Amino acid sequence: MIRRLIQFSIRFRGVIVALACVLTGYGIYAVLNAKYDVYPEFAPPEVVVQTEAPGLSPEQVEALVTQPVENVLNGVAGLESLRSESIQGLSVITAVFVEDTDVYRARQMVGERLTEVNGDLPQGVSAPVMAPLTSAASMVLAIGLTSDTKSLMDIRTFADWVVRPRLLGVPGVAKAVIFGGDLRQLQMQVLPEKLAAYGLTLTDVLNAARQSTGVRGAGFVENDAQRITLQMSGQANTSEQLGQTVVSEHNGIAVRLGDVARVADGAAPAIGAAAINGKTGVMIMVSSQYGANTLEVTAALDQAIAEMRPAVQAEGIVLNDHLFRPANFIRTSVHNITQSLMLGAALVAIVLFIFLYNLRTALISLTAIPLSLLIAVAALGYMGISLNTLTLGGLAIAIGEVVDDAIIDVENIYRRMRENAALGHPKPAFRVVLDASMEVRGAVVYATFIVAMVFIPVRSMSGVQGRLFAPLAVAYILAIMASLVVALTLTPAMSALLLTKTTSQEEPRLIRWLKNTYSSLMRELTEHTAGVIIAAAVICVAAFCALPFFGGEFLPDLKEGHFIIHFSAVPGTSVHETVRIGDALSADLRRMPFVDNVMQQVGRAEAADDTWGVNYEEMHVELKPLEGDAAEDAESKIRATLNKFPGVYFAVRRFLAERIEETISGVTAEVVVKIHGADLDVLDQKAKEVAAVLRSVKGADSVQQESPPAGPELTIQLRPDRLV
Repeated sequence: MIRRLIQFSIRFRGVIVALACVLTGYGIYAVLNAKYDVYPEFAPPEVVVQTEAPGLSPEQVEALVTQPVENVLNGVAGLESLRSESIQGLSVITAVFVEDTDVYRARQMVGERLTEVNGDLPQGVSAPVMAPLTSAASMVLAIGLTSDTKSLMDIRTFADWVVRPRLLGVPGVAKAVIFGGDLRQLQMQVLPEKLAAYGLTLTDVLNAARQSTGVRGAGFVENDAQRITLQMSGQANTSEQLGQTVVSEHNGIAVRLGDVARVADGAAPAIGAAAINGKTGVMIMVSSQYGANTLEVTAALDQAIAEMRPAVQAEGIVLNDHLFRPANFIRTSVHNITQSLMLGAALVAIVLFIFLYNLRTALISLTAIPLSLLIAVAALGYMGISLNTLTLGGLAIAIGEVVDDAIIDVENIYRRMRENAALGHPKPAFRVVLDASMEVRGAVVYATFIVAMVFIPVRSMSGVQGRLFAPLAVAYILAIMASLVVALTLTPAMSALLLTKTTSQEEPRLIRWLKNTYSSLMRELTEHTAGVIIAAAVICVAAFCALPFFGGEFLPDLKEGHFIIHFSAVPGTSVHETVRIGDALSADLRRMPFVDNVMQQVGRAEAADDTWGVNYEEMHVELKPLEGDAAEDAESKIRATLNKFPGVYFAVRRFLAERIEETISGVTAEVVVKIHGADLDVLDQKAKEVAAVLRSVKGADSVQQESPPAGPELTIQLRPDRLV
């Protein structure tokens, strides 16, 4: 079969070259339209369920909300594990499914189960909802809004009603979470003495407010000729209108809400805050949809922001959209790897010319590099695999292999053509090219398949590591298999076109010198075979003995130019105190010459994935472009700055490493210790003891308790016999 394929390629060499040109054009098209990302999609299929429970303590959320929801989710087909977090006013449950589960089918099954639990939840608790479907590293942009003239309530209102809806309308955007600002509310600050004077209760006030602000359908009226739809209007939309709502009648006088309470526009109780470069404001974290192209989504967001910018400026608000942009890292990674590929190809070309000393043979061999890589990229796109740091790395590893088959074939053909030219009766060029190709074809095919088999274990890995590294193996295997096809078809065809008029009958001088040197060396070594074997054995033993001294980590530290600093203050710390500590740290960081931007997010946002209290803060530190030693020293200098703040626990992470760690264990740390039990006080005590032991371990850094000891709490014990 291989002989027939080579014969066909040589006989119809013009057709083969034309097909190669078509494939090259399609490969370029595939590269230009490929999906680019930082990493492959490494998270297993999972569904996040969130339930808002305003006013409930963490213990109540766990017992009354989290456990009932977990109970209905248990037993869903394909469910691998459940993990949950319960904090004040919020329950978050993550359902992880087995690897081969269709995530959309998983969401459908979870949605069906959630309908069963709505009636079992306490009054006032919102219905459980599924978080939008996003990828593991879905954050594509962080936007900051600040103003010197507008209040935090005005900025937050503008963000809720103008900025966020426009961002959600961008194709590929899954969610836009808002941190900070004051959420506007119509508040009734009841005066107890007034209630007592008029004989009213809180229930009377609440009922009046609900009726005044509620919207009800009025139906329609109909006569013999037409039907007229009725619409009710006049609901209280402002604090002044709400204050005029009649609660009851007292001695013939209408008692209004304004008589028994202070009615005003106020800010909702803060569950978080945000600051941009030390200035309090609003921060919007934008996440992309599952499987979206990060570069395309970022470009669309940039266009949407450009359209909004005049309106934002007209409101006296400053919009900063360069706080965190993973697209920058993707572009840098693709650019660096592309440069490495081009440099590798150039080095291969130089080596080929030096050793073959013939431009035509070098040209034929070099065609295998771009064509094989382009075919591999097109195949990756067809399989739905993005171009990312790992797939591009697989192509970079393969660049030395993809040219091997062509070099072996071309070198043998060129040598046989020289020998044929020295004969008195030269054979036809067709026969020489065919015979020369067949001489080395068996070895080339076997070697290619053996090298490909080395990466099959990588391709068969499971779990997060499999999702990360399998695309690298796929890219490598596709590239070398494409190079084998090129060597079986295009290389003989081009050799028949370009090498049929070979006149040189001598080998290059460098090759002759290398052969003579190698022959002399081999004669010496064959006379001392025992010493050679012993030396090889000693080297192997030394290599094995050195293995325990090597460090080990899941992934190398990537120079993303962005750090995430987690810090937690003492439980019970107010949001204002947490912001104050963060502002002081932000000021120190911004004084560093290599820091570009610092943004802070305290606590959590509504309908966000994080479940932090207001004593917790996350800081995003964006660095200026750094190289060499400056990039290596940046993290150590940041850590040195953190040590100036005693009593606060810090952890410095990189964005991608954090996302991988959180996917694996649900916690942003390299090593996680989980303690289970029924007594919360005992759990807190044991967690404290374990944390103390871990801090004493050599090399341990940034040890934090994910569930810190309970904060201050005031318990109100009702006495039913005294209630009226």
